[in-house]
Amino acid sequence: MTTILTETSEFDSASARVADGNLWLSSAECENATGWTLKPQGLCQGDICVPVPTGEESTFVDKDNVNISAFWQHMDRPVLHDQAGNTWMLGMGHAERGASLASLQAPDFTLPDVNGDMHALSDYRGKRIFLTTWSSW
Repeated sequence: MTTILTETSEFDSASARVADGNLWLSSAECENATGWTLKPQGLCQGDICVPVPTGEESTFVDKDNVNISAFWQHMDRPVLHDQAGNTWMLGMGHAERGASLASLQAPDFTLPDVNGDMHALSDYRGKRIFLTTWSSW
């Protein structure tokens, strides 16, 4: 089992393949994990398509499989994985991260309170809140 983490989701794949430090997914799993779709013009999300570099087709696509780690790096986005290759993080690009930070709006998340009741940050939009965290280490 391989776990793929993105800024917005977690996806578990039973058929992902790790080869030479690259993560290969079927085109269907690529779309489910990342929202990017393999099309004849390249890897696409909405109206944005990233073409496969000319002469490097076998590095990025193999039949119906996508080297998502190569595409991610080609888009200048960070890719991290554990030593065993069982967990992969596909990060947000620096331009997207900069825009997100410049907005001064925290991303939505949901956490339990001390009674186990779940609270989403979006439940409090428009209200003043004090948010604090701590760790025992």
